[in-house]
Amino acid sequence: MLTGEASAPEGLRLYAVGDTHGHLTLARALFGKIEADLARNPPPRHRIVMLGDYCDRGPETRGLIDFLIEQGNHHDMVYLLGNHDQRMLEFPDMADETGEAFLHFGGRETLASYGIDADAATSLRAAGKAFGRALPSSHRRFLEDALLCHEEGDYFFCHAGVKPGIALEAQQPADLLWIRHEFLQHQGDFGKVVVHGHTPWDRVDIQPNRINVDTGAYDTGILSCVVLEGRDIRVLQTDGPGG
Repeated sequence: MLTGEASAPEGLRLYAVGDTHGHLTLARALFGKIEADLARNPPPRHRIVMLGDYCDRGPETRGLIDFLIEQGNHHDMVYLLGNHDQRMLEFPDMADETGEAFLHFGGRETLASYGIDADAATSLRAAGKAFGRALPSSHRRFLEDALLCHEEGDYFFCHAGVKPGIALEAQQPADLLWIRHEFLQHQGDFGKVVVHGHTPWDRVDIQPNRINVDTGAYDTGILSCVVLEGRDIRVLQTDGPGG
Protein backbone atom coordinates (compact mmCIF):
# COMPACT_ATOMS: atom_id res chain seq x y z
CA MET A 1 0.00 0.00 0.00
CA LEU A 2 1.38 3.39 -1.02
CA THR A 3 0.49 7.02 -0.39
CA GLY A 4 -2.28 8.14 -2.71
CA GLU A 5 -3.84 4.69 -2.44
CA ALA A 6 -3.82 4.41 1.36
CA SER A 7 -6.92 5.42 3.26
CA ALA A 8 -7.80 6.18 6.86
CA PRO A 9 -10.87 4.38 8.26
CA GLU A 10 -14.14 5.85 7.04
CA GLY A 11 -15.42 8.65 9.25
CA LEU A 12 -12.17 8.99 11.20
CA ARG A 13 -9.78 11.95 10.91
CA LEU A 14 -6.27 11.17 12.13
CA TYR A 15 -3.75 13.71 13.37
CA ALA A 16 -0.19 12.35 13.75
CA VAL A 17 2.12 14.69 15.69
CA GLY A 18 5.91 14.59 15.34
CA ASP A 19 8.63 14.66 18.00
CA THR A 20 7.88 17.32 20.65
CA HIS A 21 11.14 17.03 22.67
CA GLY A 22 10.19 18.99 25.76
CA HIS A 23 8.62 21.97 23.98
CA LEU A 24 5.34 22.66 25.75
CA THR A 25 4.82 26.03 24.06
CA LEU A 26 5.01 24.46 20.59
CA ALA A 27 2.70 21.61 21.62
CA ARG A 28 0.11 24.11 22.88
CA ALA A 29 0.36 26.06 19.63
CA LEU A 30 -0.04 22.96 17.47
CA PHE A 31 -2.98 21.64 19.49
CA GLY A 32 -4.59 25.04 19.03
CA LYS A 33 -4.27 24.56 15.26
CA ILE A 34 -5.73 21.04 15.54
CA GLU A 35 -8.69 22.33 17.52
CA ALA A 36 -9.25 25.14 15.00
CA ASP A 37 -9.16 22.56 12.19
CA LEU A 38 -11.74 20.45 14.01
CA ALA A 39 -13.97 23.48 14.58
CA ARG A 40 -13.84 24.55 10.92
CA ASN A 41 -14.90 21.16 9.61
CA PRO A 42 -15.92 18.72 12.36
CA PRO A 43 -15.45 15.04 11.41
CA PRO A 44 -17.61 12.24 12.79
CA ARG A 45 -14.60 11.07 14.83
CA HIS A 46 -11.00 12.11 15.30
CA ARG A 47 -7.92 10.62 16.91
CA ILE A 48 -4.54 12.20 17.70
CA VAL A 49 -1.48 9.94 17.48
CA MET A 50 1.64 11.21 19.24
CA LEU A 51 4.74 9.71 17.58
CA GLY A 52 6.98 9.79 20.65
CA ASP A 53 10.07 11.58 21.96
CA TYR A 54 8.34 13.81 24.49
CA CYS A 55 11.50 14.43 26.53
CA ASP A 56 15.06 15.76 26.13
CA ARG A 57 16.55 18.80 24.41
CA GLY A 58 13.68 21.16 25.23
CA PRO A 59 13.20 22.83 28.63
CA GLU A 60 9.68 21.70 29.52
CA THR A 61 9.49 17.91 29.55
CA ARG A 62 7.59 17.81 32.84
CA GLY A 63 5.04 20.39 31.73
CA LEU A 64 4.71 18.79 28.31
CA ILE A 65 3.90 15.36 29.74
CA ASP A 66 1.33 16.92 32.09
CA PHE A 67 -0.21 18.68 29.07
CA LEU A 68 -0.33 15.50 26.97
CA ILE A 69 -1.91 13.48 29.77
CA GLU A 70 -4.55 16.19 30.19
CA GLN A 71 -5.33 16.15 26.47
CA GLY A 72 -6.75 12.67 26.99
CA ASN A 73 -9.72 14.38 28.66
CA HIS A 74 -10.50 16.27 25.44
CA HIS A 75 -9.36 14.07 22.56
CA ASP A 76 -9.05 10.41 21.64
CA MET A 77 -5.30 10.12 22.15
CA VAL A 78 -2.75 7.45 21.21
CA TYR A 79 0.72 7.86 22.74
CA LEU A 80 3.65 6.05 21.13
CA LEU A 81 7.01 5.49 22.81
CA GLY A 82 10.15 7.07 21.38
CA ASN A 83 13.77 6.07 21.90
CA HIS A 84 14.40 9.13 24.09
CA ASP A 85 11.36 8.22 26.21
CA GLN A 86 12.71 4.70 26.64
CA ARG A 87 16.03 6.10 27.90
CA MET A 88 14.18 8.45 30.26
CA LEU A 89 12.18 5.56 31.67
CA GLU A 90 15.35 3.47 32.14
CA PHE A 91 17.47 6.19 33.72
CA PRO A 92 16.43 5.77 37.38
CA ASP A 93 17.43 2.09 37.43
CA MET A 94 20.01 1.88 34.62
CA ALA A 95 21.96 5.12 34.98
CA ASP A 96 25.30 3.29 35.08
CA GLU A 97 24.54 1.53 31.76
CA THR A 98 22.67 4.15 29.70
CA GLY A 99 23.03 7.37 31.68
CA GLU A 100 25.90 8.93 29.72
CA ALA A 101 23.99 8.64 26.44
CA PHE A 102 20.78 9.88 28.06
CA LEU A 103 22.48 13.01 29.39
CA HIS A 104 24.46 13.65 26.21
CA PHE A 105 21.38 13.65 23.98
CA GLY A 106 19.25 16.05 26.00
CA GLY A 107 18.71 14.30 29.31
CA ARG A 108 20.18 17.19 31.31
CA GLU A 109 17.30 19.39 30.19
CA THR A 110 14.83 16.66 31.08
CA LEU A 111 16.24 16.26 34.59
CA ALA A 112 16.30 20.04 35.08
CA SER A 113 12.58 20.21 34.33
CA TYR A 114 12.07 17.89 37.32
CA GLY A 115 14.41 19.93 39.53
CA ILE A 116 17.48 17.70 39.18
CA ASP A 117 20.91 19.18 38.40
CA ALA A 118 22.74 16.31 36.72
CA ASP A 119 26.11 18.03 36.94
CA ALA A 120 25.78 18.55 40.70
CA ALA A 121 25.09 14.87 41.38
CA THR A 122 27.92 12.85 42.88
CA SER A 123 27.48 10.10 40.27
CA LEU A 124 25.25 8.90 37.46
CA ARG A 125 23.67 6.46 39.89
CA ALA A 126 22.89 9.24 42.35
CA ALA A 127 21.34 11.32 39.58
CA GLY A 128 19.25 8.33 38.52
CA LYS A 129 17.99 7.71 42.04
CA ALA A 130 17.15 11.41 42.51
CA PHE A 131 15.25 11.41 39.24
CA GLY A 132 13.35 8.27 40.23
CA ARG A 133 12.17 10.05 43.38
CA ALA A 134 11.23 13.21 41.48
CA LEU A 135 9.35 11.48 38.64
CA PRO A 136 5.59 11.58 39.35
CA SER A 137 3.85 8.22 39.26
CA SER A 138 1.50 9.56 36.57
CA HIS A 139 4.49 10.31 34.34
CA ARG A 140 6.00 6.88 34.92
CA ARG A 141 2.67 5.27 33.98
CA PHE A 142 2.43 7.49 30.90
CA LEU A 143 5.79 6.22 29.67
CA GLU A 144 5.20 2.61 30.68
CA ASP A 145 1.80 2.55 28.94
CA ALA A 146 3.02 4.16 25.70
CA LEU A 147 2.66 1.87 22.68
CA LEU A 148 5.37 0.75 20.29
CA CYS A 149 3.09 0.96 17.26
CA HIS A 150 -0.49 1.60 16.20
CA GLU A 151 -2.47 0.81 13.04
CA GLU A 152 -5.41 2.61 11.46
CA GLY A 153 -6.72 1.55 8.08
CA ASP A 154 -3.85 1.52 5.61
CA TYR A 155 -1.49 3.39 7.95
CA PHE A 156 1.07 2.01 10.42
CA PHE A 157 2.33 4.44 13.09
CA CYS A 158 5.60 4.04 14.99
CA HIS A 159 8.37 6.26 16.27
CA ALA A 160 11.39 5.44 14.11
CA GLY A 161 10.33 3.09 11.34
CA VAL A 162 10.29 -0.60 10.45
CA LYS A 163 12.79 -3.15 9.23
CA PRO A 164 12.32 -3.87 5.52
CA GLY A 165 11.39 -7.43 4.64
CA ILE A 166 9.81 -8.13 8.06
CA ALA A 167 6.02 -8.29 8.40
CA LEU A 168 4.59 -5.36 10.34
CA GLU A 169 3.19 -7.65 13.02
CA ALA A 170 6.67 -9.17 13.54
CA GLN A 171 8.65 -5.94 13.95
CA GLN A 172 11.07 -5.82 16.88
CA PRO A 173 10.92 -3.06 19.52
CA ALA A 174 14.51 -1.97 18.83
CA ASP A 175 13.68 -1.27 15.19
CA LEU A 176 10.41 0.51 15.95
CA LEU A 177 12.30 2.80 18.35
CA TRP A 178 15.72 3.21 16.75
CA ILE A 179 15.96 2.22 13.07
CA ARG A 180 17.08 4.86 10.65
CA HIS A 181 19.04 4.43 7.39
CA GLU A 182 17.93 0.93 6.39
CA PHE A 183 14.31 2.03 6.72
CA LEU A 184 14.68 5.50 5.22
CA GLN A 185 16.56 4.25 2.17
CA HIS A 186 14.09 1.46 1.38
CA GLN A 187 11.81 2.30 -1.54
CA GLY A 188 9.56 -0.76 -1.50
CA ASP A 189 6.08 -1.28 -0.12
CA PHE A 190 6.00 -1.99 3.64
CA GLY A 191 2.43 -3.35 3.43
CA LYS A 192 1.00 -0.14 4.88
CA VAL A 193 2.17 3.46 4.70
CA VAL A 194 4.45 3.99 7.70
CA VAL A 195 3.93 7.28 9.58
CA HIS A 196 6.93 8.07 11.79
CA GLY A 197 9.23 10.64 13.37
CA HIS A 198 12.75 10.15 14.83
CA THR A 199 14.79 11.57 11.93
CA PRO A 200 14.53 15.39 11.69
CA TRP A 201 13.82 16.75 8.23
CA ASP A 202 13.28 20.25 6.89
CA ARG A 203 9.63 19.55 6.08
CA VAL A 204 7.00 16.87 6.50
CA ASP A 205 8.44 14.31 4.09
CA ILE A 206 5.73 12.46 2.17
CA GLN A 207 7.26 9.51 0.34
CA PRO A 208 5.44 6.77 -1.61
CA ASN A 209 5.85 4.28 1.25
CA ARG A 210 6.19 6.46 4.38
CA ILE A 211 5.52 9.88 5.92
CA ASN A 212 8.10 11.51 8.21
CA VAL A 213 6.51 14.06 10.57
CA ASP A 214 9.65 15.06 12.52
CA THR A 215 10.58 18.61 11.50
CA GLY A 216 13.16 19.07 14.28
CA ALA A 217 10.95 21.20 16.53
CA TYR A 218 13.62 21.48 19.24
CA ASP A 219 15.91 23.25 16.74
CA THR A 220 13.59 24.85 14.16
CA GLY A 221 10.61 25.81 16.30
CA ILE A 222 8.42 24.02 13.75
CA LEU A 223 6.30 21.25 15.25
CA SER A 224 4.33 19.40 12.62
CA CYS A 225 1.27 17.22 12.28
CA VAL A 226 0.02 15.22 9.31
CA VAL A 227 -3.75 15.01 8.88
CA LEU A 228 -5.06 11.80 7.32
CA GLU A 229 -8.71 11.59 6.27
CA GLY A 230 -9.96 9.18 3.65
CA ARG A 231 -7.20 9.33 1.03
CA ASP A 232 -6.44 12.98 1.75
CA ILE A 233 -3.15 14.07 3.35
CA ARG A 234 -2.72 17.55 4.82
CA VAL A 235 -0.13 19.20 7.04
CA LEU A 236 -0.54 21.46 10.08
CA GLN A 237 2.47 23.01 11.79
CA THR A 238 3.58 25.81 14.04
CA ASP A 239 5.01 28.94 12.53
CA GLY A 240 8.65 28.66 13.55
CA PRO A 241 10.36 30.30 16.53
CA GLY A 242 7.72 31.44 18.98
CA GLY A 243 5.07 29.09 17.53
